[in-house]
Amino acid sequence: MSESTQSGSWDGPWYRVSTEQFEAAFLPDANENLETVDNVEVEVRLRDGSRWSATMFTVAQVEVLMKRWAASGEALGGRYFWCSDELIVHDAGIGSMTQVLTGLMENGEFTQVLHRLDN
Repeated sequence: MSESTQSGSWDGPWYRVSTEQFEAAFLPDANENLETVDNVEVEVRLRDGSRWSATMFTVAQVEVLMKRWAASGEALGGRYFWCSDELIVHDAGIGSMTQVLTGLMENGEFTQVLHRLDN
């Protein structure tokens, strides 16, 4: 996988990262450390103008949520995890997540994994 990610910049509540193939707009929580983001909405705009979305979680964050739900009784006592447009990644951080998006573009799986948004 190429290292085509670049540093991003803030645009209101969005943290935008541009690569050669796309612009990703992440929506982290206010004051969240960008290197430890483990649950975030992202909208990706490809160079052809199409827009795609996902909710990106780390494996560790999914485990935290399921344990919390086991105690609260949500999701059948934490026995399942479901989220619309989810994408589970191994490593936290906007940089790592951008690398996953870049890899999905490079291996041709991007349009199968993310959800296309109507323009």
